[in-house]
Amino acid sequence: MNAPPSDKLPLVEISHLYKSYRRGSQVLPVLEDISLSIGDGEFLALMGPSGSGKTTLLNLIAGLDRPDAGRLTVGGVDLTGLSEAQLAAWRARHVGFVFQFYQLIPVLTAFENVELPLLLTPLSRPARREHVELALELVGLSDRRHHYPGQLSGGQQQRVAIARALVTDPTLIAADEPTGDLDRDSAREVLDLLSRLNAEFGKTIILVTHDPEAASRAPRLIKLIKGQLITDERNSPSR
Repeated sequence: MNAPPSDKLPLVEISHLYKSYRRGSQVLPVLEDISLSIGDGEFLALMGPSGSGKTTLLNLIAGLDRPDAGRLTVGGVDLTGLSEAQLAAWRARHVGFVFQFYQLIPVLTAFENVELPLLLTPLSRPARREHVELALELVGLSDRRHHYPGQLSGGQQQRVAIARALVTDPTLIAADEPTGDLDRDSAREVLDLLSRLNAEFGKTIILVTHDPEAASRAPRLIKLIKGQLITDERNSPSR
């Protein structure tokens, strides 16, 4: 089933994408002939059982992995044609990552964790501080800036991770099971924040999840099974 056409200009364009992995002498297909387009400013969920290829597809779009065949462009840039160094530089500029287990550095404060991606930029220290303070304010954690991850709840740690993903003003946010380690109330807070970033700030968000409630928050839902795109449809997002 094809989703109705989006009124947003394409940001991600994928055509006949294939990906497999080797295990010894075996070749294990993960994605088979995937074609889809993602509009600039869309919020979509990728769902599927374990081994369906949803995280692999997210990693390809985010430039963390390379396809075996097919075409993949993001913002008009053909990722398959970039060298490893070029791909790393592209990721740093264009992708904000949010992971299930936060990936915060425990010996750094919330402020310092959010600042990390900016250390690779030419921004001055005062400019970095301004960016970090704005990102923490957006996620509602200005008053926790000097706290260490161990002093924060799981939901607060994930909001710090979202602030870190936002601080470089990336083209897209790649969120891999961002609510998978949270209680229901904290998960809803994180989903509310992602919805707000999409609705108010126009951020393109790709959410990988196995949770139907989390998936229902995205206006577009894509389901994968055994590496194949099974469903691509529009949701009426719930709250």
